[in-house]
Amino acid sequence: MNRIVRTLAAATAACGLMATAHAQQGVSKTEITVGTIQDLSGPLAGFGKQIRLGMMLRVDEINEQGGIGGRKLKLEIEDSGYDPRKAVLAAQKLVNQDKIFAMLGHLGTAQNNAAMPVQFEKNVINFFPVTAAREMYDPFHKLKYAFASTYYDQMLSTLPTLVKEKGAKKVCTIYQDDEFGLEVLRGAEAGLKVAAWNSPKRPRSSVVPPTFRRRWRA
Repeated sequence: MNRIVRTLAAATAACGLMATAHAQQGVSKTEITVGTIQDLSGPLAGFGKQIRLGMMLRVDEINEQGGIGGRKLKLEIEDSGYDPRKAVLAAQKLVNQDKIFAMLGHLGTAQNNAAMPVQFEKNVINFFPVTAAREMYDPFHKLKYAFASTYYDQMLSTLPTLVKEKGAKKVCTIYQDDEFGLEVLRGAEAGLKVAAWNSPKRPRSSVVPPTFRRRWRA
């Protein structure tokens, strides 16, 4: 958590420096308005609330030290409940009503994918989302700034090593039934192909879908 907060603090500072160089929505002579969308009421609320508290603390510290370039930071926070549809509504409010300069540390793969088109339409940066999905990098967009190696690459690089070290003949993947889980699954399948190619034992995969599937409702 401390690492995430420090990273988001650096992101906030970087956004502030860019804001001082270019006139942009959410930037005035005295204030820079940034936003974040967290899960404060859904299945990842325990995580989202901690991210929110860390961001609030760091913004307070920055403002106590004089802000960025003489501008104080204003942090607007919205709750998605880990629902992509609610994330779109939250992004619309932050972008169109609160007039944020940048979205910082938005939690969730599907949530970011749903919100980014709303942001990019108004030239609002997506800075250091709390997800490592490939969509945070690809396709390239000048407003995308991510910090973590992708879930796909993590699985692609680690699975062959695990198969080799454990001498595994079968590999099972249990994944979350959404865009986050599917990205991990794709990386695991790609990693298994590499493991099979490099091993004469040719381990077989067994993809097991979750027994519990949650479908979000409005």
